[in-house]
Amino acid sequence: MPHHLFRSAHAWVFDLDNTLYPASARLFDQIEAKMTAYVSRLLSVEPAEADRLRAEYWRAHGTTLAGLMRVHGADPEPYLDDVHDIDLSGLSPDAALAAAIAALPGRKIVYTNGSRGHADRVLAARGLTGLFDARYGVEDAGYVPKPDMAAFRSVFAKDGLAPAGAAMVEDDHRNLAAPRAMGMRTLWITEEQEGEHADAATDDLSAFLQMVTRG
Repeated sequence: MPHHLFRSAHAWVFDLDNTLYPASARLFDQIEAKMTAYVSRLLSVEPAEADRLRAEYWRAHGTTLAGLMRVHGADPEPYLDDVHDIDLSGLSPDAALAAAIAALPGRKIVYTNGSRGHADRVLAARGLTGLFDARYGVEDAGYVPKPDMAAFRSVFAKDGLAPAGAAMVEDDHRNLAAPRAMGMRTLWITEEQEGEHADAATDDLSAFLQMVTRG
């Protein structure tokens, strides 16, 4: 695996959901159910139609929230509070991942299409609090979501992070296109072997990061 491509990274940007915890935790099942219920209430549609719109807006706008805002003028804050009010008891601290992240040189941030508050709760449940220099949510990009290039530029400008030569870690392949175009090394968290926008792919983030720092 091309671990060596990441050894010169001067900064690391990590997505949150299904990246800093395994997809097998199935937290996003809870979030998607909450999204569907919220759409159903907001638009006064049946659950099946709400679920269809949830998925359609995710595909067309990057997130369901972005679609609700652009098409229906939805208020983002109540939505984010509602859909992230989930049970995190399925998450547990990951000492190996914490050690691997701590060993990385350079600046380390979390950037999620979820809310910053959601990120903080997940990091606490995973035993990763205090390992990152900053955490950014979709609110920090003016509610413009990844994969929009403008979202990345907004967050990186706010952080003072120079993307060229930094590393981006993501489970959503769409969200690697803009960082790669900005000169970042891209790591896709997946069981796939490769992807158009990924410099490397892995289904074991801890092991990959350990190989990066092993030299």
